[in-house]
Amino acid sequence: METPAPVAPVVDDTPLAPVASDALAAQIRNAVIWRSGSQILSQLVQWAATFLVIRILAPSDYGLFAMCQVVLTFMAMLNGYGLASGLIQQKEITQREVRQLFGMLIVLNGGLALAQLLVLAPLASAYYRQPIVGDMLRVQALLYLTTPFIALPYALLSRAMDFRHQAKANIVASIASASAALAGALHGLGVWTLVIAPIVLFAVRGAMMTWSARSLVWPSFDFRGAGGIARYGGVMAAGQLFWFLQSQVDVFVAGRSFSPHTLGIYTTSLFLTQIFVAKFVPPLNEVAFSAYARMQHDSDAVARAFVRAVRIVMVVAMPFYLGLAATAEPLVLTVLGAKWRETAPVVHLLALAMPFMTLQVLLTPACDARGRPGIGVRNGATGAVILAAAFLVGVQWGPTGMGLAWIAAYPLYLTISAWRSLPVIGARVRDVADAVASPTLAAIGMALIVGLVDDALPAIAVPLRLGVLVGVGALVYCGWMLVFSRQAVRELIAIVRKRPITSQ
Repeated sequence: METPAPVAPVVDDTPLAPVASDALAAQIRNAVIWRSGSQILSQLVQWAATFLVIRILAPSDYGLFAMCQVVLTFMAMLNGYGLASGLIQQKEITQREVRQLFGMLIVLNGGLALAQLLVLAPLASAYYRQPIVGDMLRVQALLYLTTPFIALPYALLSRAMDFRHQAKANIVASIASASAALAGALHGLGVWTLVIAPIVLFAVRGAMMTWSARSLVWPSFDFRGAGGIARYGGVMAAGQLFWFLQSQVDVFVAGRSFSPHTLGIYTTSLFLTQIFVAKFVPPLNEVAFSAYARMQHDSDAVARAFVRAVRIVMVVAMPFYLGLAATAEPLVLTVLGAKWRETAPVVHLLALAMPFMTLQVLLTPACDARGRPGIGVRNGATGAVILAAAFLVGVQWGPTGMGLAWIAAYPLYLTISAWRSLPVIGARVRDVADAVASPTLAAIGMALIVGLVDDALPAIAVPLRLGVLVGVGALVYCGWMLVFSRQAVRELIAIVRKRPITSQ
């Protein structure tokens, strides 16, 4: 294995040197390639294992795991990643602040592990009326012990916009986790397979990132003078609290009403439809946050970068979502197998809500980097209320009702968030609408044609049917974009080829 060059992201009371726009643009392109490229590669490895494991395990296993995820996601918002973001956002940092951050992370995550062991595990077991949920949560408390060794090097490497070493750690950790998942499923571990794999993932990632960033420092538990980082981290944690409420309230509500089998059907449908927004957009947002923070005092530059990011993301997102809606049944039968047939109509509904969610999550990094994390907090509070109300109604009609709740709630949530966020970012509604229009029209046309072709196809093998529909959809969408939106295609190609982006 290649020995990584030492990374020196810590500066002792020395301001960062100004970064030329061309140099920053090149740095951003390299970061996008490494961060999103590694994410794609690592996710391909994990998905290959995940879909094999899904075919082996039962829906009820995934229902039980989803119950645990509510607790884990709640605790994750307190694990100190907001403090790490505060270190990234600061213009200059000192060695003492790095040691203080490490100490904060150790204290926080040690407390979280104890709280989960002693309090939350028995409470969750009683709420869901599933004793095994408590046992799973006690083992999953090990996850918190790895967090300090991931969050600190993540902050240091992100400050330097060094996503190459993070990429290597993600890829190796994904391979290790996928191997553990397959081994567990094949050896009959059942739901415990889903417990072991993330522990392996976090442990390997933490070890590699700590080594790459040379971040194993002596922690400081003297937190005097660390108020700035703590305040910023607190605001970020508040925003994550509302993100937790809106992202987990559906499982919290449904977990009490649905059987583990039915909950597994719903959460697996959600997994399929959120693959893009949950797996591809977050790494792009990490790069975007670092980039926006470097240009935060140039409002025009931030606005232009945000609109361009929206256009590029939606060029990829729209055909994914509407293609998923149009091919839900053959996709589910091909990838997951016949025992997951019940997920197809739920996937179809959820896919229609995901474009709104994708736009929503793109707003927060730009506002945070402009020094206005409170906007994300307010948006999160709004979303928590809207989504909770929708899910409380939708749960009465099972997984289908939950899918309809997503479709009803997210457009309203996005509208309110954009009204608050775009003035802070400096982007006009018209510019964002123009960025979204071409891929949206192309994807709608693609979905309609794919539906017509599907109706016209004779009875053929399901995998072949899926292949024909995907091929038709790709030809229609790409053809439309090449004719009517060449600039967006040029921008996407420029990023992939690491070339400068030029306007028409």
